[in-house]
Amino acid sequence: MLISILHYFLKKFSSAIIRKYHPDVIGITGSVGKTSAKEAIRMVLESRFDVRASAKNYNNQVGVPLTIIGVAKTPGHSILGWFMVFAQALRLLIVRDANYPKTLVLEMGADRPGDIQYLTEMAPCTVGVLTAISHAHTEFFKTIKKIAQEKRIIISHLRRDGFAVLNFDNELVMEEAGATKAEVLTYGLKEGAAIRATDVNVLCDASGFRPTGLNFKVHYKGNIVPVFLPGALSESLIPSALAAIAVGSIFGINLVEAAESLRQFVSLPGHLRLLSGIKNTLLIDDTYNSSPVAAKAALDTLASIPVPAGSERYAVLGDMLELGPETETAHREIGFKVAELGIDFLITVGEASKITAAAAREAGFEEHRIARFDNSAAAGKFLQEQLNTGDIILVKGSQGSRMEKIVKEVMAEPLEAATLLVRQEESWMNKP
Repeated sequence: MLISILHYFLKKFSSAIIRKYHPDVIGITGSVGKTSAKEAIRMVLESRFDVRASAKNYNNQVGVPLTIIGVAKTPGHSILGWFMVFAQALRLLIVRDANYPKTLVLEMGADRPGDIQYLTEMAPCTVGVLTAISHAHTEFFKTIKKIAQEKRIIISHLRRDGFAVLNFDNELVMEEAGATKAEVLTYGLKEGAAIRATDVNVLCDASGFRPTGLNFKVHYKGNIVPVFLPGALSESLIPSALAAIAVGSIFGINLVEAAESLRQFVSLPGHLRLLSGIKNTLLIDDTYNSSPVAAKAALDTLASIPVPAGSERYAVLGDMLELGPETETAHREIGFKVAELGIDFLITVGEASKITAAAAREAGFEEHRIARFDNSAAAGKFLQEQLNTGDIILVKGSQGSRMEKIVKEVMAEPLEAATLLVRQEESWMNKP
């Protein structure tokens, strides 16, 4: 009851603030890639405009209003903290704040049916960005069709003078293109995208084994501009950069300006971020969350990075949660993928991920190269003993699997965990 009352007043205040200040709202949703796209869009737009973007992954009925009001951290259970939030909202409505941002970049998540409708009613978008539609949160949506119906609201609610920015490479996204009255602008790596990336190269340092970033060419309306993304490991970050370039073009930022802004773009904590590990190993920290599409992309990244002779590739995979009836099939597919790519060692964490281990074994993976654990703490200790110089380790799983604990166990600089890893706040650290 109290939560419902809180949501009601957050929505009422936020809607009133949007009506008063009329900021351009860029709403971003999708099954994967929302947070990276949000950060890239913010970075490009900040070169020209006063921008406020969602903090961290504040993308729900609480996080989006807090961004609109201008609060960077949720008060949690603090009554005084919530009193201060509503006091700030009232000040914005009573006294005009000349410094209120002209542009809001809002990540909009959909854990359950109705979420995107709720958020777009609160903050109608000028630009709607749809990054991908795939199997995620199917426990609540049941089918991919229902997921698509939810995600399409980000573009179906747009007015005719708005813009729908769509990932051309995702077939399910493009099937929804007819659902909007707004002007459509597509991006992707496939031929046919309005804003297209080609000639992708992952660059490495002098050793040849540590990636330093990737470059590619962007084509738009006959213009071609090179783009460099420092620290990027694979093509999976390119769609976020292209979405940012697309949104930038809507707001009059040319390709050269956008490319220059993106040179400052680095992977967020827990988003395919390369870290130094103990014993001169490399860690691919992808612990923010997981889904079937994202897990397969992360495994492709692991397989693509060269390792020194005698060194090995480890896939450390936690449960993919909230998949409902898709749980068994999704985890089996990941196990088959591990075997197909020739990964050297598989470590699983959680009950569902035992299905991944069984599928890998079924596909020919040797049993002595598989280790199964019930929790991330035990897995981290085992991994620490296993590693040798030059090994490269992918760590990935849904939030509930707490896979960042494994990264902290084997990272070279654990004292830097507060800035390098996800979920290092006290509220998360106290959870099992």
